[in-house]
Amino acid sequence: MDLSPHIERFSRRLAEVEAALSDPKVFENKPRAQELSKEYSRLKELVGNGRTYLKILNDLKENRALLDSESDTELVAMARDEVQRLEKDEQRLAMEVQIGVLPPDPTDSRNTIVEIRAGTGGSESALFAADLYRMYTRYAEAQGWKVETMDSSPSDLGGFREIVFSVIGTDIYKRMKYESGVHRVQRVPATEAQGRVHTSTATVAVLPEAEEVDVEIKTEDLEINVCRAGGHGGQGVNTTDSAVRIVHKPSGIEVRCQDQRSQIKNKAQAMKVLRSRLLERKIEEEKTKYDAQRSQQVGTGERSEKIRTYNFPQNRVTDHRIELTLYNLSNLMEGELDPIINPLMKQELETKLAAIQG
Repeated sequence: MDLSPHIERFSRRLAEVEAALSDPKVFENKPRAQELSKEYSRLKELVGNGRTYLKILNDLKENRALLDSESDTELVAMARDEVQRLEKDEQRLAMEVQIGVLPPDPTDSRNTIVEIRAGTGGSESALFAADLYRMYTRYAEAQGWKVETMDSSPSDLGGFREIVFSVIGTDIYKRMKYESGVHRVQRVPATEAQGRVHTSTATVAVLPEAEEVDVEIKTEDLEINVCRAGGHGGQGVNTTDSAVRIVHKPSGIEVRCQDQRSQIKNKAQAMKVLRSRLLERKIEEEKTKYDAQRSQQVGTGERSEKIRTYNFPQNRVTDHRIELTLYNLSNLMEGELDPIINPLMKQELETKLAAIQG
C-alpha cells in the first residue's frame, strides 16, 4: 500500500487545522475548539510518523543497494544490521500511518475501566485474577498511564474474586480493548501437593470511560444504597457507611464501590462505572447489528469466548483469536504485552482497511 498520498493529505489537513486554530474567533465556540485541538494533535503525530516513515523507506533503499554492490564485508555487515533495524521501524510506522487512514474511533483515546473477575477454578482462579491485575498495572506503568483501584473483593489466599480499576492516560482503550474476554491459565497451583497441572479461568472486561453526554441516566431509574465497606480496607474504610451500591433499574446493572473513604467519592466512582457499562452495552448492540450484516465474521467478540491461554509449565502463551503462540510467558506476566497487542491491532487494521477498500 502506497502511503505517500495519505501522508500528503494529512499534511494539507494539518495546515488547515493549524490556520483555523490561529483564529481567536474559533475559541468562542468551545466544543469546536476542543474538536480542532484534538484533530491537530492527532494529525501532528500522524504527519511526524509519516515523514519518518518516508525517510526510512529511502534509507532502506540505500542500504539494500549497498548489500548488492559492496564487496567490503565489514560495510556489508553494517548495512545488513541497519536494514534489520529499519525494517522493524518501517513496519511499526506503516501501521501507525494506516491507522490514521481510518476514521478515528472516539473511544480509542478515552480513559478505561478494567474489571477482572475470578472464573472457574476456585482459589486458583482468584490468584490468577490477581496475576492479571499485576500484569496490567505493570503494562500501564511502562506506558506512562495511571492506575486507580475503584473496587475490589480480595480472596483468602491473596487473590481477587473481583477487582475494578481505572486507567488514565493517552490512547488506553485503543490498546487495552483486546484484553476483553476469558483468560485461561494452566499451571500447578500453590496448594497442589502432587504437582498436577490445573486449568482455571478469569474474565476481563475493558470499558471505555463514558462521558455524561454518551448515555442518559435518569435519577428515577437509580436505586442507591449506602452500607459499611468490607474487606481489607483499613480502619477508616471499614467503620463508616462509605460503600455505595447503585442499581440501574431499566438494565438491571448493579455497581458497588467501596475503596474510597468518602461516600461522595464512592458514589462518583460508581456512577463512572455505571455510565461505562451502559456505553459498552450500547456499543455492543451497534456492533451486533453491524456484524449481522457482514457476510464473513471475524468473531462475535462476546466475553464467553476463550481468547488466550497461559501455560506456565511450558512458558507458553497462545492468543486464540489470531492463532499466535509465544514462548515468553514470564515476560508477558511482567507487563510486556505489546508482542501480543501489536499483532491484534494489525489484524483489526487489515480487516478495516479491506472493508473500506472493497
